[in-house]
Amino acid sequence: MDLYVLFAVLAVTLIAGLPVGVALGLASLAYVSLAGLPDAVVLHRMVGGVDSFPLLAVPFFILAGHLMNTGGITERIFGFARALIGWLPGGLGYVNVGASVMFAGMSGAAVADAGGLGSVEIRAMRQAGYDTDFAVGVTASSSTIGPIIPPSLPLIVYGVMASASIGELFVAGLLPGMLMALALMTMVAWYSHKRGYPRDGALALPHVSQSFMRAFLPLLTPAIIIGGIMTGAFTPTEAAVAAVIWTLILGMFVYRSLTWRHLVRVLFDTVETTASILLIVAASSIFAWILISNQIAAHLASGLLGISSDPMFVMLAILVIVLVLGLFMETVAAITILVPVLLPVATQAGIDPVHLGIVVVLALMIGLLTPPVGLVLYVLAGVSGVSFERCVKATVPFLIPLLVVLIMVAFIPQLSLWLPQQLYR
Repeated sequence: MDLYVLFAVLAVTLIAGLPVGVALGLASLAYVSLAGLPDAVVLHRMVGGVDSFPLLAVPFFILAGHLMNTGGITERIFGFARALIGWLPGGLGYVNVGASVMFAGMSGAAVADAGGLGSVEIRAMRQAGYDTDFAVGVTASSSTIGPIIPPSLPLIVYGVMASASIGELFVAGLLPGMLMALALMTMVAWYSHKRGYPRDGALALPHVSQSFMRAFLPLLTPAIIIGGIMTGAFTPTEAAVAAVIWTLILGMFVYRSLTWRHLVRVLFDTVETTASILLIVAASSIFAWILISNQIAAHLASGLLGISSDPMFVMLAILVIVLVLGLFMETVAAITILVPVLLPVATQAGIDPVHLGIVVVLALMIGLLTPPVGLVLYVLAGVSGVSFERCVKATVPFLIPLLVVLIMVAFIPQLSLWLPQQLYR
């Protein structure tokens, strides 16, 4: 009976439009009260849920992304990508994807990519005569590469919830992220051929060299983050601090594009974003504790494995669950709710936790492009001035290559596990 109340309160509060963190907290509090447990249990579990050293990386990576967008670093990255591959037919579509790959190695968040690079990319594509639907679709889909290629905020949260190595998760995302970029570029090539999109000028090596020099220092950021983690120079959390320091040096002292006024606004934005994420993590920790204590994961595991213990079947079931939940929930909330339930099932079926993490995050990235939540679509609707409904329609074709990559990564484990096995095991 208490569990029915838990899910009923959660459903009602979400339908009422309350933030996910608040909804999870209220549902958990209702359960605890009915179960006769002290209300202090909620606070204790919530504090314990965010009392984690790896989670310190979250605000620092968010801050680094905001600093890059505010300091004009994203425009330097876009300029270099444009000079490098803009000469291809439909060049700005390739540039859009390529710039997202570069920015992915710095921010770790799809929304940061969509809100920062998105405004630059859509404006440039419109001015060059590209259809608005194509510009919005490729911008939305390419932004999902950000949380797959390291660093990644969702993978940090997953690593904390699953007690998995964040370093291994970061490395595991490299190849799937590149596959996403290749699949989206294939889609761009098809659109460019069908619609006769132009080249963005001829290839000019002096221009490539000049734009590379302008973007050289920002492009060192992924090398600092990934190289430092892989060599053991610092942990993922320390890498986030290093990224912030490096970005501050670039913005305030090298390019001088960041003022103290900018910095204050960026800090406030970072605090707001971080608070919303950590509230979800904290509330989800008590919610997950309730599910675990009631053996929901064990019941799901026995149910699925009772049908078939074949890893392929279990992975297919997990994909369906994650894709459906991704339609309705924000990424961090979905991870914190799903991991305690799905991880025991996957482990019993012989699925590696690192592999599961990449699959779950990639599936939830697709959820960012689908209504009714579709957070990236809401961001791009504001950036581009296009209605949310039109953004949805423009993005639908680009879901095809992303789903193909998701299926490949889910059912070919070595695509995500080969690099971690070479470097960590």
